[in-house]
Amino acid sequence: MNRIEFILVTAAILLVTFALGWVAHWLVARFTRVSQDDLSELDRLAQALHEAEEMRDQALVWIEQREAELTDRQAQTEAELRAAMDGLREARREIDHLQGLLAARAEPD
Repeated sequence: MNRIEFILVTAAILLVTFALGWVAHWLVARFTRVSQDDLSELDRLAQALHEAEEMRDQALVWIEQREAELTDRQAQTEAELRAAMDGLREARREIDHLQGLLAARAEPD
């Protein structure tokens, strides 16, 4: 095999390889092509996901506001309970004091 034959054989091999690669690429592109229906479905799913994320964010904000409101209400209720318990404790002391005074007056001298 002389130099010219070698160049021609190499060129033919490269040409066949290129043609096979092009055909393989065309086949892959043909079978993996995304249809318009698939694209519209993807757009619809993306829009639905976006709306769901917005609703989630709104729900999180509402939950945080509600939690803050309930925490404030709980703190207020606990303060009212402490005040009521302090008032009850003071009333019991006063009752005990008054009962002691009545008992002292009721004792014969």
